[in-house]
Formats: sequence, C-alpha cells, structure tokens
Amino acid sequence: MPESTGKPQQKAAQRKSAPKDAAREAARRAAKKAKRQRRAARAQGPTPEWYKYVMFGLMVVGLLWIITFYVTQGLFPFPQLGNWNIMIGFAIAITGFLMTLGWRGK
Repeated sequence: MPESTGKPQQKAAQRKSAPKDAAREAARRAAKKAKRQRRAARAQGPTPEWYKYVMFGLMVVGLLWIITFYVTQGLFPFPQLGNWNIMIGFAIAITGFLMTLGWRGK
C-alpha cells in the first residue's frame, strides 16, 4: 500500500505551530510571574490600624443613618431627601463592607 500523503503535511504543520506554542508558553509564564508578584505585594503585611477603624466606622454610621431615618419617621438626617436617606445609609455601610475585601489582619 502506498504511504499516506497526509503525514508529511502534518509534520510541516507541527513545525509551523511550534513558534506559536513557544509564544503561548512564554505568555503563560509571564502571566504566572505577574500573579506571583501581585500575591507577594499583597502579602507585605497587615493593613494599617486606621483602616480597621474606618471600615467598622462606615458600617456603623450607615446603620445608624438608616435607624435614625426610621425612628424619626423621616425628620432626620435630611427630610428633604425623603427615602433617599435609606440609599445613602446603605451606600455608606456597603462601602465599609467592601473595605473588608482589602483588609489583611495581623
């Protein structure tokens, strides 16, 4: 039986794809190195002490804003804003909760 004519073409195709594979491998290694550097930079140590106070402070202020609005039946903190006071309180509290994503303990 005659030999298939597809085999030499397959070898040539593999030789052509070799530089693409090498470039892909180099990009993958560079991405891994960048990820290790980011992880090392993140693990430099705990966050400053003030960060914790601001984070918890925002959570409490947001909660107190909403409670004040409900208890005073809309007279405080800003009666002209109406129900937007609830959104402001939630925004303040959510900012504090989002800060927990960047907090590194001791």
